[in-house]
Amino acid sequence: MKSPKTVKALEDLGRVRLSQSFFMRDFLYSEISQIEGIPNVPENPGVAIEAGTALCEGVLEPIQQKFGRISIRSAYRAPAVNAKGAENKNQYSCSRNESNFARHIWDIPDSDGHIGAMACIVVNSFVPYFERTSNWASLAWWIHDNVPEYSSMYFFPKLCAFNIGWHQKPEKSIGSYVPPKGYLTKPGMPNHVGDHSAEYASML
Repeated sequence: MKSPKTVKALEDLGRVRLSQSFFMRDFLYSEISQIEGIPNVPENPGVAIEAGTALCEGVLEPIQQKFGRISIRSAYRAPAVNAKGAENKNQYSCSRNESNFARHIWDIPDSDGHIGAMACIVVNSFVPYFERTSNWASLAWWIHDNVPEYSSMYFFPKLCAFNIGWHQKPEKSIGSYVPPKGYLTKPGMPNHVGDHSAEYASML
């Protein structure tokens, strides 16, 4: 599939079903694209579809099946869109393109040749619990224990939105900008393996 150059071609790409609940169009909206006037269109749609399908089927669908509707805050970024975000890092908070290959830039493999896809999501039903308790880690541990295909997560203060990704070589790491900041777990940490159900029992 070629990169869309017409409205019809972009409509056709948007209609590609990535999983039971998600279509490609759900992941193409970008505030940077809208304000800066840069099309948020994959250069390599076939790769974007492959990675996006794995993200949706293996990661997003299990979360939505458990907790109900999730909202997509940010997902696919065309290289030009991400580059603008990185150029204006203080305003848009984007990492450089090379760091986002196989992450937010779904259609370009990383330096090792692996593909991946990332989305920033809000678990709508979790927001009241988070606002009441500030306990973002409970959701993180549930996903860690119950969604084995996730690669990484990083949590943000507003609405407890978090980046979550799928990757051919998963990191299995969880970090946060919400206190307690830093890594909750990653390979090599003592808490990385085992049952963490006690950490999220109050959430369920």
